Amino acid sequence: MTTPVLELRNVNKSFGPIDVLHDISLKVHAGEVLCLLGDNGAGKSTLIKTLAGVHKQTSGQILMDGEELMFERPKDAADRGISTVHQFGGTFPLMSIGRSFFVGVEPVIKWGPFSFFDRKTANETAVKAVREFGITRIDDGDRLIGGLSGGERQALAIARAVHFGARVLILDEPTAALGVKEAAHVLRIVFEARKRGLAIIFITHQVMHAMTVGDHFAVLIRGALAADFRKGEKTREEITDLMAGGEAMAELESEIESYAQSDSETSSAAQ
Repeated sequence: MTTPVLELRNVNKSFGPIDVLHDISLKVHAGEVLCLLGDNGAGKSTLIKTLAGVHKQTSGQILMDGEELMFERPKDAADRGISTVHQFGGTFPLMSIGRSFFVGVEPVIKWGPFSFFDRKTANETAVKAVREFGITRIDDGDRLIGGLSGGERQALAIARAVHFGARVLILDEPTAALGVKEAAHVLRIVFEARKRGLAIIFITHQVMHAMTVGDHFAVLIRGALAADFRKGEKTREEITDLMAGGEAMAELESEIESYAQSDSETSSAAQ
């Protein structure tokens, strides 16, 4: 078995007396989509921020290519090739596509002691990168981000992450608030990123989108790993029940029924 690109071993995260993540162990390999499922408050956001270097785990290990890492800040995670794309792409509505694509790492033209933003190079590179992911409507790097659809913003953010060498791509609710057509565009982009060998963590609460792209699934409930399974091992209904705590509820109902039956038998024997 190949070494996972990213692995968590018994990761816990607490904020003072409040335990948010409990003993999380997960692996994601190159060319694989790990779907992280859970309802609101399940701990998905805290786990993402821990992987991205925003939070430092209280205990446990984070490994990349088998080497243990300790992130002190988000730049540490980014430098190791872990890139997070948030729900609306983390883009800047009043910036051009080319400028947003290179924000913080702008290509420049030198003229004596002066440096100027190389708009032509930035625009051409950004448009080419996005079009390689199948978003052919974008053909002008001077176009403002605010004029793009939600799916196009996601495409731009993912293309940017790939261009700058991401090895692990964390997608935080990338299809939330998108229509059917836009969501389908984003899912196609996820397939393309997987084909390029990236390890992808796809965070969502939409089971159908997860089942469309996922190879490996993990369900979080109240910060704990409730299930960890491969594609085809559970149905859509079973996954939905898990996210809602269905198995725990079924066990409780079974216990209640068993207790009621035992109580009934005891009462009959007494009579």
